[in-house]
Amino acid sequence: MMMVKEITAEMAYIVRHPVLRKGKPMESCRFEGDELSSTKHFGLFENKKIIGVATLMENNNKLFDQKNQIQLRGMAVDESFQGKGIGKQLITHCENYAKEKSKNVIWFAARVSAQQFYEKQGYTIKGESFTIDKIGLHYIMYKYV
Repeated sequence: MMMVKEITAEMAYIVRHPVLRKGKPMESCRFEGDELSSTKHFGLFENKKIIGVATLMENNNKLFDQKNQIQLRGMAVDESFQGKGIGKQLITHCENYAKEKSKNVIWFAARVSAQQFYEKQGYTIKGESFTIDKIGLHYIMYKYV
């Protein structure tokens, strides 16, 4: 049985580190704002094992006119569970949370390699690609919720 529930930042790092920062120090997967009380971390569990994570952070991006924005960060699915709908379940949970909190826009910096996944979930690219040092090429993507 799979379920999504709120977790701590430390628990998010269990999946975030090997997926998003493989081969880099553990500190590299700790993002500014992870410890804020307004930041929410969610984990998707299968039989008590955490297999996917996503973080929502109160953060407005000047690319969007709306004031009620929320940023998706550090979304990661254990490599052995990728392609099985785990990411879609996490996105749906985050979108529902955003709606409950009266947010208008979910936005994030998506790796180019994840672009198609997010487009299938209804997200759109905003602006040009950019490079995050030592991580790679990204796009800002968003969706009105």
